[in-house]
Amino acid sequence: MNEDHIHQQSTYFKKLQEYLSEFVYGGIDGAVTTFAVVAGGFGADLDPGIIIILGFANLLADGFSMSVGAYLSAKSEKENFKKHEAIEYWEVDNLPEKEREEISEIYEAKGFKGELLEQVVDQITSNKDLWVAEMMKDELNMMEETKSPFKIGLATFISFIIVGFIPLTVYLWDFFNPISINIFIWTSILTGAAFMVVGWLKSIVNQTSAFRSIAETVALGLLAAVVAFYVGDLLERFFIN
Repeated sequence: MNEDHIHQQSTYFKKLQEYLSEFVYGGIDGAVTTFAVVAGGFGADLDPGIIIILGFANLLADGFSMSVGAYLSAKSEKENFKKHEAIEYWEVDNLPEKEREEISEIYEAKGFKGELLEQVVDQITSNKDLWVAEMMKDELNMMEETKSPFKIGLATFISFIIVGFIPLTVYLWDFFNPISINIFIWTSILTGAAFMVVGWLKSIVNQTSAFRSIAETVALGLLAAVVAFYVGDLLERFFIN
């Protein structure tokens, strides 16, 4: 394996890492919502075939909805940044003295004084792009999102589908190849394992304790399942029995 190939693989892996947060939160949402549907269906004593139908309907509809929301949110953020950036370019071109004074105030607040302050201001205002970038960052507290809105939406959708499919695997397997086991218990075990993996990935994204992140994610899934189970059981008693 030559160095160019290794470098290409490293670059590709880094690009995937950029979208790890979208994968994590899409996966959490997918697992939580699909497992909640399964738990609710089990609580309502629905036929496994109906649970599969409801699960897949939720998986595809919610996955698409969430990915579109993530895409539109990222796109809107980019557009908002570009709008304010254009305003800053206009102000630098048409109100240079005012903008220079603002740069001076920003760096004076950071502790720069006297001749050093003037040198810093002169250096920044000598480059229009740098000038605008400093105004965006320090005056408006805005940083440009470098990730593609489309890829953000795609990563969210893929993770939602992949992780959200796990609560349905045992039901689907039993539908085509009947097995003599407690389907819901094994579904809970597999989904719990998925929550643990996603929780561990979340700890990497947020740079937090792996144990705490896993515990929070598993607890979230468990709470959603318990609520869905008892709601399903209550509605089944009210509307069916």
